[in-house]
Amino acid sequence: MRVLLVYPSFPDTYWGFRHALSLQGKRSVIPPLGLITISAMLPASWEKRLVDMNVRTLNDADLEWADMVFASAMHIQKDSLAEVIQRSKIRGKRVVIGGPHASISPDELADADHVFIGEAEETLPEFVRDLERGEAKRIYNAVERPALSAAPIPDFHLLDLRRYNAMALQYSRGCPFNCEFCDIIEIYGRVPRTKSNAQMLGELEALWRAGWRNNVFIVDDNFIGNKKNVRGLLPDLAEWSERHRYPFGFVTEASVNLADDEDLLRAMRRAGFYQVFVGIETPVVESLKETQKGQNTRRDLIDSIRKIQSYGMEVMAGFIVGFDNDPENIFDVQVDFIRESGISCSMVSLLTALPGTQLWRRLAREGRLREIDPTGKNIDCSLNFIPKMDAARLVEGYKSILRTIYRPAEYYQRTLDGLAHLNRDGAPKLWAKVSMNDIAALVRIALCLGVRDPARSEFWRYMKCVLADHRDKVRQGIALAAMGYHFRKLTEQYSVVDNLGYL
Repeated sequence: MRVLLVYPSFPDTYWGFRHALSLQGKRSVIPPLGLITISAMLPASWEKRLVDMNVRTLNDADLEWADMVFASAMHIQKDSLAEVIQRSKIRGKRVVIGGPHASISPDELADADHVFIGEAEETLPEFVRDLERGEAKRIYNAVERPALSAAPIPDFHLLDLRRYNAMALQYSRGCPFNCEFCDIIEIYGRVPRTKSNAQMLGELEALWRAGWRNNVFIVDDNFIGNKKNVRGLLPDLAEWSERHRYPFGFVTEASVNLADDEDLLRAMRRAGFYQVFVGIETPVVESLKETQKGQNTRRDLIDSIRKIQSYGMEVMAGFIVGFDNDPENIFDVQVDFIRESGISCSMVSLLTALPGTQLWRRLAREGRLREIDPTGKNIDCSLNFIPKMDAARLVEGYKSILRTIYRPAEYYQRTLDGLAHLNRDGAPKLWAKVSMNDIAALVRIALCLGVRDPARSEFWRYMKCVLADHRDKVRQGIALAAMGYHFRKLTEQYSVVDNLGYL
């Protein structure tokens, strides 16, 4: 059996970092972890190939080679997924679809031969057995959420490692919180399940032996969802990292209550974590209560950010506007908070009602859903619900936030402020070896931002401050400059800008 694993392409979004990746000589942020894990679960006798359409084109020859096409997608990839299905069916290939989009919207996949709803650790072996008997069903619906002990080491050998900015590992699934807008708890549940320490160390060893030496993104939607197990993992992770001379710098996502636990922060720093994404959403307490994000109401959010930064971890954060309880001045409130926080990578989105979420169900009951399919793009300003605020004002206010926070002078100054709060004392030195790709990336960034960019004077002022005041964070400072360039270019591309001068 020849199986082609296809990962559909993402449209341009702020999350894709396309312009930053081009400066770094990369094509995609992370690989399709789900597909290479599925690959490892298929019979060893089957031939497998992977095409990540974010890295290279899906050619007709790829499809002709295959007996069966497996694809996994998020909602934002649905248009590309539809194209993959169509091209496969034209060639008479059996098509198997899974992933978050299939779990939330299986009715949109009528042309697929087999659809997997939920997690596949138990249903995929059932499918293989049914297939061998000629009795494969169209729908495989996971009744239970499986223990992660069944998850194998992903087939990293299928990847072209050079094309990615980071590798991806998963430690847990699920989140204990109850955010109304979130689809993660609908798909993976509110009881976080984790892999064993031995499983995680085995995956790290596999990556290390494959030759990877760079970022590793632990893709859990809340890495500290099961704090007890995380506390047990981190000492082993730190010991492994020390023994291998810190070949990886770890990035993850976590709830902001991470700031409450200094022992946990200390253990993460020792293990090599240097960046964490947190969901701030809004500094408006009534809006946080509305969206059931109570964990953010029980603390000073700026103090929490400072605490995480003080342990050497750069904070990235998500923000949302469009809640029913947002005040009229919410746009200024968000900008002021982002400035004070020193969070360079502040990802601001309009509220979206994703199918299957509590928000979707509430708005449906209230008759406020619009017949607009949510794309998942934070650059898409088409609201799929009727907001309490005037819709035109909400969209224009959202654009005003983006115009402000991604201006060159604004972004560079906020980044300098964030670097000043970032305390790397006691943190291990990561990626001690400078590669030729690092040197090439530095040259590209210097030419693009320091020579060709109309904001080059702002760039050199910024770099002068980084070199003078943050010598131990130069690599991070350069990477953040590239990210800022991506934000600006995408803002310009999608006409979010008006009369900005630099943009």
